[in-house]
Amino acid sequence: MAGDSSLRRLLEGPDIVLAPGAADSITARIVESVGFPAVYMTGFGATASRLGMPDIGLLSQTEMTEHARNMTRAVSIPVIADADTGYGGPSNIDRTVREYLQAGVAAIHLEDQVSPKRCGQMSGARLMDADSSVKRLRCAMQARGTADLLIIGRTDALPAAGMAEAIRRARLYQDAGVDMVFVDGVKKVEEVEAVARAIDGPKVVSVVDGNETTRLTATDLQDLGFGLALYAVTALFTATRAINGALTHLKAAGTPAGGPARHTYEEFSRLAGVDVHNDLDDRFGG
Repeated sequence: MAGDSSLRRLLEGPDIVLAPGAADSITARIVESVGFPAVYMTGFGATASRLGMPDIGLLSQTEMTEHARNMTRAVSIPVIADADTGYGGPSNIDRTVREYLQAGVAAIHLEDQVSPKRCGQMSGARLMDADSSVKRLRCAMQARGTADLLIIGRTDALPAAGMAEAIRRARLYQDAGVDMVFVDGVKKVEEVEAVARAIDGPKVVSVVDGNETTRLTATDLQDLGFGLALYAVTALFTATRAINGALTHLKAAGTPAGGPARHTYEEFSRLAGVDVHNDLDDRFGG
């Protein structure tokens, strides 16, 4: 299971922490095998992998925490999890935090949209008032108690209400005591730079494939003062494009031979951890 305190130690180090998104546990294993120090359980990816649907608040707290639990069992690196809006009122937030703690995640982010929420890159998000959001974050921090779970205050105010309001809310969340703040919905380099200039202290940036922010390297983001960078959809978009290409070839050619590069059966089995289970059979099987 992924360790909680290791994420805090990583964030205290000199280098920005890069956390690619994983839509499922096998992708999380790939993130770990490549050498990344943390993985991001993206709600966008979880909704796509479980339902084949967009990230518009369709998954329940139970489904999300089950998804997180499976992921923390699959890897030993810290898992940062999307906790959407907390799935209800204060009692729901309290339970959400406790469920994610039991799942073994290292950090969660809570956003300031009203339900049903939307992906931070989509238009049409509706905001709760800032004071209510502060109270909800304080509720989450109380539910955490002394556990080493990082609480990230996320605001979706940028696309809904503009940069000034997003910065105001991020500062309010810092004042409330969250471990990091996260202005979601950035699409341009100048927006990332504006957030970096205006907000001191630990902060998160989300780099989304297909928009201008991908021009910024990890070094650029670190120089701007970000401690954690999420790449929520890089693996997902790459995987679905590759699957589409492989199946298009199969349909046209009548065989997978000659199609796009892929893992061999043996490579995939090793990635899934078959060696561990073979060892158990060798030592303890009949």
